[in-house]
Amino acid sequence: MLTDQEFKQALNALPGLATQSSSLLCDFRDHATVIRVPARSQIFAEGDECNALAFMLKGVVRVFKVSETGREITLYRFERGESCILTINCILGNRQFPAVAVAEENAEAVMVAAEAFRTWIDRYAFWRSYVFNLLSQRLAAVIEVVDEVAFRQMDARVAEWLLVHAGSSDQVKATHQAIAADLGTSREVVSRILQDFVADGMVETGRGFILLRNRDSLQRRAQVA
Repeated sequence: MLTDQEFKQALNALPGLATQSSSLLCDFRDHATVIRVPARSQIFAEGDECNALAFMLKGVVRVFKVSETGREITLYRFERGESCILTINCILGNRQFPAVAVAEENAEAVMVAAEAFRTWIDRYAFWRSYVFNLLSQRLAAVIEVVDEVAFRQMDARVAEWLLVHAGSSDQVKATHQAIAADLGTSREVVSRILQDFVADGMVETGRGFILLRNRDSLQRRAQVA
């Protein structure tokens, strides 16, 4: 059961929850608990049973696949107010988790037992709408990943990744392995591309960081199909 403070946090985090019926809100408060997950903790491994569903209050969870050779590709991330569509799929379809989920930073989440959530899906239109909206968002994200991996040149993807993650700064704190995992390639490929970027005067690399030296050139490289 949620405390008053935890319940207030959940109402603020989950879009539309506060406007629902008293019956739904009572069910939610009575059956939910809050957990705290340290950064870099594994939440699910491939093949795990899904006994509960998490609604994020804070933090970010990365969901990814790992190949037989150890290469990773990020499927999506979910954060405050969101949940994991693969977990929902496992709960509703009685399947095992098909990927890996890891907290990228200290996280807090509201947890609901799988059986309770199955009941809510039958009972409340709000939760059915929540699942359909989340499915739509995640399907679009995964299709985008497939499109990127299958059809776009890797140097363009690395350039775009650097620009997006730098934001208004000129520095990105990331390892070559982290970039490779996000883009579904190997560390060696990312390192080779970054070496080319260094030679062209677009970036400067250091231990755990990358400095952007020529944003215009990176923009042009990112637009190469």
